[in-house]
Amino acid sequence: MTWGLIALALGGFGIGLTEFGIVGLLPEIADDFGVREDTAGLLVSVYALSVAVGALGLTVAVRRFSRKPLLLALMCLFILGNLLSALAPTFAVMLLARVIAALCHGAYFSIGAVVASQLVEKSRAAQAIALMFAGLTVANVLGVPAGTFLGQLAGWRSTFWAISVVGIAAMIGIAVLVNRRGDEQSPGGLSAELRVVLRGQVLASALVSVGAFGGLVGAFTYIAFTLTHVSGFASASLPWLLLLFGVGSFIGNLLGGRAADRGVDRSLAVALATMSILFVAFALLAEVKAAVVVLMLLLGIVGFASAPALQLRVMRFAGDAPTLGSGVNIAALNVGNALGAWVCGLALTASSAYVAPLWVGALFASAALAALGAARRMVALNGAAPKQSSKQS
Repeated sequence: MTWGLIALALGGFGIGLTEFGIVGLLPEIADDFGVREDTAGLLVSVYALSVAVGALGLTVAVRRFSRKPLLLALMCLFILGNLLSALAPTFAVMLLARVIAALCHGAYFSIGAVVASQLVEKSRAAQAIALMFAGLTVANVLGVPAGTFLGQLAGWRSTFWAISVVGIAAMIGIAVLVNRRGDEQSPGGLSAELRVVLRGQVLASALVSVGAFGGLVGAFTYIAFTLTHVSGFASASLPWLLLLFGVGSFIGNLLGGRAADRGVDRSLAVALATMSILFVAFALLAEVKAAVVVLMLLLGIVGFASAPALQLRVMRFAGDAPTLGSGVNIAALNVGNALGAWVCGLALTASSAYVAPLWVGALFASAALAALGAARRMVALNGAAPKQSSKQS
């Protein structure tokens, strides 16, 4: 692997901190701005919707520009958004800052995935993409708990100052280490790439991504409230519990990649079914601390085990339009994030039960499993096949 991939992964790490690092700080942010829990949750859902806009709209708008300068410009946008978050005087400004930071997220991973694949031989392209996305899982393992700890120790704004520093380091790394081999322009016409979005299997795969991460991120958004109000953990314990989830996500990403190589749809079906079961178990056992500790780890493993297969499924059916095809899945994942956070927030407010998001998460995962089953039937009935694929799962 090249050092350029490490620089791309560092950018992914910073973006992962921005997306998920706020979860452990929502109680403090809600108190500081004097807003309700579901209102504070908008910082997650609005961010996710903005990611989806950037993944498609911004990726299409800049597709004819060279990719390395684009990545540098996107990192500048990322740094600006986090600096504004650190300085936000009101909740409205904080929301705006989240939108600015989020716009770079989808486009960064859409473009970065293509750049990463071009930095290595074709036989190692999937490994290169996985390494770039590993920045997200490392953010969950180390960054999110550390960010929560830092925010509790020095105020939640300090976390966003630290994320800005990570963004500056990533921008320098990309400028110095990403070579011209990964800086090619998008080769196809816009109309040809847009047709990717209309392919039945691409749309079906996107729907599965919406359900999978809608459940995972929706429930995770309010997990700090569940852990403190239902499980009875002290706020000081949150970084360690989030660390467990992060360790699980890192393990799940590795295991999920290997499982997807053996069979994309099969590995997805197992992950989604298990995720639904774990959410139900968590909701029923939320008052049992020992069970909660184990379930935090297992949810991280199973939830992120689905990620490589979700990305690979879309890429296999959109292989002739890699940038926009990648953007479709990134957008779908974050539409799921926004929808899940919004619905879980509504469920929490309506029921006043801090386990309600877990039940909603189980429903989302079950819906994703049903969508996958429908997609597989489409393949069987219509003979749909990936445009570029080394093997059919």
